[in-house]
Amino acid sequence: MAAKIAAFRSNIPEREDLLSTKLTIETDKDSGICVVRISGALRSGADDAYVQSKVQDIKAMGCTRLMLDIRELHSTGSSGMGFFVGLYTSLTRAGGRMVVACPSKLVREVLDLTRLSTVIPIVDDLAAARAFLAD
Repeated sequence: MAAKIAAFRSNIPEREDLLSTKLTIETDKDSGICVVRISGALRSGADDAYVQSKVQDIKAMGCTRLMLDIRELHSTGSSGMGFFVGLYTSLTRAGGRMVVACPSKLVREVLDLTRLSTVIPIVDDLAAARAFLAD
C-alpha cells in the first residue's frame, strides 16, 4: 500500500501547476446524449458558484444519458469526486445512465483509490462511452 501511495504522489503535479489550471465545464447535447466536458482542475477551492451553476445547467438539459468527457481534467480531489457522485446519483435515481470517459492516469488513480471506479462506469475512449449509452 505504501508503494501505491508513493507512486500516486509522484504523479501529482507541482502545486503551482494545480493552482494555475483554470476549471472549465462545457455542456452540449449530441444525438440524445448529454456531453459534459471538464478541463483544468476540479479541486477544493474551485469556484463553487461556477460549479453549482453548471450542475443546474446539466439538470436543466433533462439528461437521461450523460457522458463526462474528462480528457482534459488534469487533477481532481474530493470536490471532483463529489461532483461525479452527485451527477451519477441524480441520474440513476431518475432512471438514467452516466459514464465517465477518458480519465488521465492521475484522475483514474483517484477514482480507483476512492473506489468510485467500482460504482461509476469508466471507459477509456469516447466511442466506448457512446456505445455504453446507446439505446
